[in-house]
Amino acid sequence: MKIDFGAYDGATAAPFAFEDRSFQLSSETDRLTDVLLCPPHYLAPVPCCAVTRQNLAQGLVTQVDEAQRQHGVLVQLLQSQGVRCHMLTPDPDLADMCFTRDVGVSTPWGMVALNPAMPHRQAEVDRLTNAYRDWRVPVRRITSGTIEGGDVCVAREGLLILGMSGERSSAAGVEEFSAPFRAAGWDVLICPFHSDHLHLDTIFCMVDRHQAIGCADLLDPGFVRALSVHGVSLIPLPETVAPSLGCNILSLGDRRIVTSTDAIVPPLLRQAGYRVMEVDISQFTACGGGVHCLTQPLRRVPTGE
Repeated sequence: MKIDFGAYDGATAAPFAFEDRSFQLSSETDRLTDVLLCPPHYLAPVPCCAVTRQNLAQGLVTQVDEAQRQHGVLVQLLQSQGVRCHMLTPDPDLADMCFTRDVGVSTPWGMVALNPAMPHRQAEVDRLTNAYRDWRVPVRRITSGTIEGGDVCVAREGLLILGMSGERSSAAGVEEFSAPFRAAGWDVLICPFHSDHLHLDTIFCMVDRHQAIGCADLLDPGFVRALSVHGVSLIPLPETVAPSLGCNILSLGDRRIVTSTDAIVPPLLRQAGYRVMEVDISQFTACGGGVHCLTQPLRRVPTGE
């Protein structure tokens, strides 16, 4: 199922009113009710990851009008699935601000503002915390080491998965973020990976409480074994989908998955029994970010709640 709603101006809308500020989630794949996005008015390629550097070397120039159209299609798709979309105001000095996942994460104990490793993204955290303050949403801020949202996977109740390449998320950042989870008795799995892959969510994403997709050859073997021990099966993907962000998906819950347009991942997910909605986000994948990167889930509820 490929999605193209055509022209849509919702991506330029003012922030939505918050009826419920108790933003929290305990699973990456529970039913998504609220998500934070940022319109890509100032999207531009920043050469801070292997994908973007390669595309720049091949002459990449972003088309902001097309990026806005693609983002609008994504917003309308989410809304059509019952997801409330809340907007940050874009900043002309912050080209990556549309990738909201990396600067904040919702947890069972509320919102956490992260600490990106890349200097050009640090100001995004200030914008995020200011917005939360204006919306009267409590937020905890990470101050030790660095950690980015693409490396954070609140897999399910009792299981936290964190990626650590050493470039974006450091041991100190991972430790501070995971401390409340460990104190609550959660198991914490750490997946080391090569920094060329930017974040864990470019090579691994949960699609259900007990199933994930991942580029098996790029994942640490010890991590894959630990997944099995914790009852998480892996749908293996070829490593060729990593540069195109094919693995970077968003679960809406109820076995509904939003993916970028891709020849490999959607058919595999459909074969596994998922309802897949494909969107063209090529302007963003060229800049190193996919559907997962563009969305910061604020609140999820278990199916049936």
